[in-house]
Amino acid sequence: MTPTISLKPLAGALALAFLALLAGGALLGLLSEALRGNTEGFAAFDSYLWRVARFTLLQAVLSMLLSIAFAIPLARALHANPDFPGRPMILRLFALPLALPALVAVLGITSIYGRNGLLAALLAQSGSEIIPNIYGLTGILIAHVFFNLPLATRFILASLDSIPEDYWKLSAQLGMRALAQFRLIEWPVIRRNLAGIAGLIFMLCITSFTIVLTLGGGPRATTLEVAIYQALHFDFDIARAVSLTLLQLTLTVAVLLLLSIAGRPTEEGFSLRTTARRFDRPYARARSLDTILILVGVLFVGLPMAGTVVSGLSADLWRLLGETQVWRAILTSLGLGAGAGLLATLISLVLVTAREDTANRRRYGTPGIFERALDLGASLIMIVPPIVIGAGWFILSRHFVDPFRLAPVMVVSVNAAMAIPFAYRILRPAWDTAASRHNRLCAELGIRGWNRLRLIDWPVLRQPLWIAFAFAMALSLGDLGTIALFGNDAVQTLPYLLLQRMGSYRTQDAAGLALILGCLCLLLMILADRGANRLKIREVRSDG
Repeated sequence: MTPTISLKPLAGALALAFLALLAGGALLGLLSEALRGNTEGFAAFDSYLWRVARFTLLQAVLSMLLSIAFAIPLARALHANPDFPGRPMILRLFALPLALPALVAVLGITSIYGRNGLLAALLAQSGSEIIPNIYGLTGILIAHVFFNLPLATRFILASLDSIPEDYWKLSAQLGMRALAQFRLIEWPVIRRNLAGIAGLIFMLCITSFTIVLTLGGGPRATTLEVAIYQALHFDFDIARAVSLTLLQLTLTVAVLLLLSIAGRPTEEGFSLRTTARRFDRPYARARSLDTILILVGVLFVGLPMAGTVVSGLSADLWRLLGETQVWRAILTSLGLGAGAGLLATLISLVLVTAREDTANRRRYGTPGIFERALDLGASLIMIVPPIVIGAGWFILSRHFVDPFRLAPVMVVSVNAAMAIPFAYRILRPAWDTAASRHNRLCAELGIRGWNRLRLIDWPVLRQPLWIAFAFAMALSLGDLGTIALFGNDAVQTLPYLLLQRMGSYRTQDAAGLALILGCLCLLLMILADRGANRLKIREVRSDG
């Protein structure tokens, strides 16, 4: 029998080449500018740069510590009260910030904690002369904790859910108090994943762009990514932009190395499943404290979302929807988002299929260099952040063409790369499972190529592909980093238009645009979530 030649490894190599070109071109632009033969690039390493680097690390460390410090007692309270009214809805609420664009969340946070927000109104009614100031380090920390507290809570709750019931039975028999339970039962499980959770949050905060751009409030509260944007967009200081970008890249790689040593948090139980049965009966005081913690957590996460909705509805939505500029921005966002979603899904599928095909041909032994390269390519955006790719290509392309003409190409390419780690993670389990079930049968029956895709693979992959596409498109819709560099009057996305309205102090219009953007992103995430639930139900039925 003549052995068949598979095109999957070749397609995987082409996908890797595209990703390598995307990152390599950016790095080439940075290095060529840094080594152009003058000392401007080295002179840019001044006190301002190091001050920005220190603030980048400071806000990331503080955000991480605050998120973890509040997440541990909140997760313990949720775990100790599995019958708390509305607990499944609370966990769903804690999943929403992951789908909410940062710019939308910022407006919601401002509506609660800003000078004209709910907190200011309550303070004024109480006779206090304190005026809240949301801008600067305080606002950055509040926004980061808003995003990362629910994430850390769900991870820690997943760890607590993995504790066997026998532990709680023994704890009840021995009459352990809450402090002893935490020290002997809960803390060892939390500690096992704490380094990975803290590292992930630190990584998210150190690469934060939109939050710092909108809430930074000035040079004293500027991170490296925002300084890169300012150097290119306002000052056009190429030397400083190169220095900032190289430092940002070095910092990102260092954090990723530390994160790889610390390990990733486990995702066992990272869902809405029932908590393991506990046999202890908390005292009334403990139950009251848990109730207060849960309510405070719900208010902290829920109020900015409610503020976004209330502020958006108070805006003149009909007038906004009647503006040609708004519809052009919506259609541009949907078009670029769909393009980025399709590209991310296609590249992820190619990487997944190439990896599994290579593993199948070597009988699933130790992964080779090519397989490791495919996994690394899927995580490229974690090594080279979007702002670094955008800045590198902006600097490189200006020698050949007007960089702003590349806006659609760069937005689609960078946003697709940003979504590939998530799409890859969605598609790989589905494809690997289907391949393990069908490879041998298809080989014996001679089913391959288009016939296998149509008859065997497509029914299995249809739902995961839709989930990956919807998730990637939602991420692209809410992204501001790349369009902030390449955006112009000809190419305006909804986040870019929203930022312009905020910059011109048209807060009502900004609130209305934020509501429209948030609804679009949440609609995509709801569709993806429903698809995921249908996929789980189908898998359970097939296993049964």
